[in-house]
Amino acid sequence: MGRTHEIMGYKVMATLGQGAKSTIYAVEDKKHNVYALKRVIKEGPQDQRFVDQAILEHQIATKLDHPTIRKSFKLIRQRKVLRTTEIYVLMELVDGMTLEQHRPESMEDLCLILQKVADGLSAFHEAGFVHADIKPNNLMVDDKMRVKIIDFGQSCPIGTVKPRIQGTPDYIAPEQVKRRQIVPPTDVYNFGATMYWLLTDRHLPNILPKGDVTVELRPEGNVPTPREVNPQVPPALSSLVMSCVRYDITERPTSMSQVHQRLGMAISQLRKQDPAGASRAG
Repeated sequence: MGRTHEIMGYKVMATLGQGAKSTIYAVEDKKHNVYALKRVIKEGPQDQRFVDQAILEHQIATKLDHPTIRKSFKLIRQRKVLRTTEIYVLMELVDGMTLEQHRPESMEDLCLILQKVADGLSAFHEAGFVHADIKPNNLMVDDKMRVKIIDFGQSCPIGTVKPRIQGTPDYIAPEQVKRRQIVPPTDVYNFGATMYWLLTDRHLPNILPKGDVTVELRPEGNVPTPREVNPQVPPALSSLVMSCVRYDITERPTSMSQVHQRLGMAISQLRKQDPAGASRAG
């Protein structure tokens, strides 16, 4: 057995992941409670945005209380000569896999999981925030189909205009690329692009800057629907996905509650066409 490694008084059990300036550990406290501990290191002024992002992520998470949203418990700053050099965020440890790592075999199960995500995003919006980076890698599911939305590094108050383009290219909404206000329909678009990949194994073409030119690729009329790619997708679900990824923000579903309701319609269609639950997600 090697020597026990501790960080800020917590015993490190495993390294869960690493980012540009951050590492997430599974840790245990003196009372044997387990958590996830995110460590962000500031090596120079250029790293301040990573520190600010971790602080904002914690602040937003503490304002949310919903079973599908990962909890954040404590923010610890380490300083040298009155300057913050490291940030630690103590968070809920989520035991599961992301939807990028593993998709449920049953399409009905996938729809039920997506309904839970919609509930969590509704809680985000009711509290005055947008997640702004919904993608398969930020949705975790355990073996009991419990869902957690994670990674609030891009999250912001409703109406925020960001100083630079932020988002994941394969899931980013047009208004994120154009640096317009980030609003609940932004999450609707990210969610729709996520559903498109989950159902088709294809990424939805997005508008992306090409040097000084932005190519405006509108999904409607130019992109095959999920049902055209995967005939197992019920019409109601295919229609919902394409509604969510409308280029015009006013043409998307108006709320995640509406998305939840339409996922229910898709579940009903699945049960009618396949009472034994044999429809597969991909």
